[in-house]
Amino acid sequence: MSGSCGDCCTKINNISYTAGSDLILDNVSLHIHCGSLTVLIGKNGAGKSTLLRALLGEIKHSGTIEYKNKVDGSRTIKIGYVPQKLNIENSPMTVYDMAASLCSNKPVFLYKDKKLHEEIKEHLKEFGADNLIDSKVARLSGGELQRVLMGIATIPYPDLLILDEPISGMDMKGKEQFYSRINELKKDHDLAIILVSHDFGYVKKYADKVVMLDKKVLLDGTPDEVFSSKVFKDTFGEV
Repeated sequence: MSGSCGDCCTKINNISYTAGSDLILDNVSLHIHCGSLTVLIGKNGAGKSTLLRALLGEIKHSGTIEYKNKVDGSRTIKIGYVPQKLNIENSPMTVYDMAASLCSNKPVFLYKDKKLHEEIKEHLKEFGADNLIDSKVARLSGGELQRVLMGIATIPYPDLLILDEPISGMDMKGKEQFYSRINELKKDHDLAIILVSHDFGYVKKYADKVVMLDKKVLLDGTPDEVFSSKVFKDTFGEV
């Protein structure tokens, strides 16, 4: 894990969000280190996805989010994002189309940039998805889509990678491959990763930090510290 807070981390300071008269997030503060995996857990309606939306700038909220780097100081953070699901049914878009539309100003449906095609294919190779580059996104299996989305979310590699239950419904082999891959990503590219997950066995094995939310931060610590706490056991039982 990277050094102390302030050296290289994402700082989430006092984030609150209200929808109508309902308080969804209550003064949430977290430090997310580079080169580490932070997993958000909590009951349905605890505010996990809302916190991600705040980080992505999709909702108005109070509080601040800042990125600190010991080399060049505070700067604008680059975020990669993999959602839980996509509405892509019957879409004619290929994997190349989706990736190229995010990193090119050219009309990708009308013009294929051969150089860009090779660059994207080479990047997807790191995720075992290079053979899918010309496949239609709507026809991908769950595991294939997850690998493609992970590849696209890291073009180029971000400061912070946000993953909102991207392997929901995947089998055990797929889950093990996913967690192993993000473990390599954080080490090889010094990524700060935030993952929403209910797979507590994998979380215990791979997470550096676990944050339990219920509108506010209930617990913030190592997997062993969080899973052994009374608050966790009263909510979820034993891991």
